[in-house]
Amino acid sequence: MKCKKVVEETREFLKILGLDERRLNLKWISASEAAMFADEITAFVDTLKELGNNPLHVRRQWDQDTSDLSGPDNDTGPFLLTKNQLEYCIECSICTGTCPVSRQHPTFSPKQIIKQATMHLDEELLQSRELWSCLGCGHCSIRCPAMIDFPVFNRSYRIRARKKGLAPLESHHGIQQAIAQMQTRSIRQRRTDWAKKVGRFHARGEFFYFVGCLPYYDITFRYLNLSPLKTAKSVLSLLNRVGIEPVISQEERCCGHDALWSGDEDTFKSLAQWNMETILASGAKTVLFACPEGYATFKYEYPKIVGELPFEVVYLTELLISQLPEAKISFKSAPDEVITYQDPCRLGRRSGIYDSPRRLLNALPNARVVEMERNRENALCCGTSAWMECNSCSKAIQDERLMEAEETGATRLITACSKCQIHFTCAQSREDSKIKVTDIYTYLLERLKP
Repeated sequence: MKCKKVVEETREFLKILGLDERRLNLKWISASEAAMFADEITAFVDTLKELGNNPLHVRRQWDQDTSDLSGPDNDTGPFLLTKNQLEYCIECSICTGTCPVSRQHPTFSPKQIIKQATMHLDEELLQSRELWSCLGCGHCSIRCPAMIDFPVFNRSYRIRARKKGLAPLESHHGIQQAIAQMQTRSIRQRRTDWAKKVGRFHARGEFFYFVGCLPYYDITFRYLNLSPLKTAKSVLSLLNRVGIEPVISQEERCCGHDALWSGDEDTFKSLAQWNMETILASGAKTVLFACPEGYATFKYEYPKIVGELPFEVVYLTELLISQLPEAKISFKSAPDEVITYQDPCRLGRRSGIYDSPRRLLNALPNARVVEMERNRENALCCGTSAWMECNSCSKAIQDERLMEAEETGATRLITACSKCQIHFTCAQSREDSKIKVTDIYTYLLERLKP
């Protein structure tokens, strides 16, 4: 039964990717049924011939890109760090004392990784499992007296490790990485079917809603009784309510965040090129994000590949703060509820957006917003990143954060990041946690007056 379920889910992935579901077949045949086996294989091969060439074999050739996100691979010293930063770093350990991973695994230290690089122990560093332990949460960077962006520094070595054939341990059997890589090919996706049942959208227009990977997450995380695509449905409904009928495109790809942060530079660059072409073809002047990772990737990483963006990138809570009052939309009263808010790393520490989600939540009648002990730039992350290295450290961080949320007396934990929602919901499946984890857009939509 488990095998059958996996095959059915794989067919769903193929459907969204625009690949004919007949390319995957499952039959139960015993060892004694050789003739049946031969007939099935012959019929399957005939079907594949009828379908024609595999579209995954068609690789788009983009203009030559000379940018290198890994930095120089030579003996001139660690990439991105000045002499003063290196000298300051060696005399300090604030990053290690701040790092949530270091608190769970004392052998991990951002400082020691930088020290290895300083001593030109590159081969040892590239082979180390510690290279993949960093969550990229940015706790260390905001407190670093030398202003070292350690996650980006560490990422540069991951890119170099990938080029040597070294890779992290991928979560969920690597399905999300495989889907991202398939999206670099010339496929025709069917990723907007959900939107036709929800609201109004177009192929061209001023606003482009970048949905991200939610259609694929909806299949992967069904076992958690969670529908990440509900976030996208809520976003489209909210946009329609404020008078925006956005572009939602079949041609959109994964933003490339996870590929980049796991060192897969080639996949990231290809996805970036696809997305830029798609958005430019739509005529959009503003690209809207409900995913913090997509927002931060476009805002800070895409310009390194494609130059200055010819459109504005806006995170959705920033838009809603201004648009809801103008649309004369208000929220309905509800029974008293205590809620607390989780600051996503890419939205908070990486992008500096703390206020707009809180302002929206505080606008809800009868809702009491309480802060966790660690909040805003000090918020604890959800424990894992880029669908890799999910381990006992990740689980300990998730459990710690859920306990901190419950200690506020809140009955609901609101987050503006689908991955936070997924990871905390997963943590609740193994712990006796009663707090309800909800994405902010679904929560706002439920509270809007008709």
